[in-house]
Amino acid sequence: MLNRNEALNLLREYKAILEGHFLLTSGRHSGVYVEKFRLLEHPDLTARFAEPIAEHFREANVDLVVGPLTGGVLVAHEVGKLLGKPIAFPERSRDGMEWRRGFQVTEGQRVLIIEDVITTGKTIGEIKEAVTRTGAEIVGIGCMICRGKIDLNPTPFAVVSMNLASYPEDRCPLCRRNLPLEKRGSRAEKNDNHAATNNEHPPSNEVSAESNSQS
Repeated sequence: MLNRNEALNLLREYKAILEGHFLLTSGRHSGVYVEKFRLLEHPDLTARFAEPIAEHFREANVDLVVGPLTGGVLVAHEVGKLLGKPIAFPERSRDGMEWRRGFQVTEGQRVLIIEDVITTGKTIGEIKEAVTRTGAEIVGIGCMICRGKIDLNPTPFAVVSMNLASYPEDRCPLCRRNLPLEKRGSRAEKNDNHAATNNEHPPSNEVSAESNSQS
């Protein structure tokens, strides 16, 4: 099973940790971006990160594994496969997350929520609301990577926990240095400046990791 050094080394080897000035999906800014799709594009790596999550929740009597689009559901699929349980994913609407495509989340079901990377926990909060509206019970939250201490209940289990600073736009030191802002992921736009994405090793004082621990 994936250990601490192996997990962090994989993030580095596959250039999943980028340096620069990034706009996160949460709207906050950071000097480090975790590009989870450098891992998720390899099914074998996704399975390796899913294994510790599945083992952590193996005795939780999970009925259903839930993950958000786009990356979270890929991890949820692997966790569901390892646990032998079905998966479902909610989708955003004007009124928040809702269940479409015939997915059945019902009262009394024991639901495990899975995410790829947790930064602020906002998406997890939206999924929790969608689950609890059905009367189902949330038995745990698991993720590949957690960017810092998150105030969520239940406390997420992370394969890798990182202490990565992020800032609101009006207090961003990178903005004050006039560093170009790069938008990736769901906020991505075409950007001719790729210099920030070419460094495969984060500075040692920016990143620390704890594998197979709760954060």
